[in-house]
Amino acid sequence: MTRISLVVSDVDGTLLTKDKTLTDRARSAVQRLHRAGIGFTITSSRPTIGMRFLIEPLAITLPVGAFNGSAIVDPQLNPIEQHLIPAPAAERSVNILNEFGVDVWVFTADKWLTCNPDGNHVPLERRAIRADPTVVPDFSPYLSGACKIVGASSDAAMLERCEAAIQEALGTRAVAVRSQTYYLDITPPGCDKGTFVQAMARRLGIAAHAVATIGDMQNDLAMFRASGLSFAMGNATENVKGAATHVTASNEQDGFADAMEMVLRLNGVE
Repeated sequence: MTRISLVVSDVDGTLLTKDKTLTDRARSAVQRLHRAGIGFTITSSRPTIGMRFLIEPLAITLPVGAFNGSAIVDPQLNPIEQHLIPAPAAERSVNILNEFGVDVWVFTADKWLTCNPDGNHVPLERRAIRADPTVVPDFSPYLSGACKIVGASSDAAMLERCEAAIQEALGTRAVAVRSQTYYLDITPPGCDKGTFVQAMARRLGIAAHAVATIGDMQNDLAMFRASGLSFAMGNATENVKGAATHVTASNEQDGFADAMEMVLRLNGVE
């Protein structure tokens, strides 16, 4: 078995519990990775500002990947790479989301924009990223600077149909994939969690098979494909579990910590 040199973790549904808590076991597991000389970082559909609260408790010194890997920032959240959704693709995405009747959010490098501050998922996002939205009457002036567009809906089946419709309409002009059953993310073309893993491997001078990844949703499949070892959370969908090397316990049962303990054992650390 190849020695693991780097672990890249998803955040929501993986590293954090349902109530967005970092458990003591998860924190301790990352500390053990550090002591064993195994690099650790995170990538998420979250905006850059939504990653800040994890940097210090996890002692992250490597770059992190926001917006599904289309933004790479240093631990102080200074940009290393930043990609944007092409404005025509952003406009088309917003139109399709509106046609499906889902709540629409636009994220720029430093703002979360909404036209509907009373949307059902606004309180959840506010709690998750620890920031308030900026209410605007129209997204049009901001679409040329869109890092991510989100369609939020509790109707998971409808959101899956919306995902397919946007993928068909945009082709390679943007990436459309669900980061939660209730969130559909549209992000810049050519960038995903897999390209973030590849960028980190190049930065550290390690091979892809020396990287372990862990996640729970469709947007994590790209980083599974880019790594030598992958873990699906117990709360993941069946197709995500089927794409992973291993399946661990759920995020409510410290599945992340269990997976990290396996990585340590594979590296000969007890």
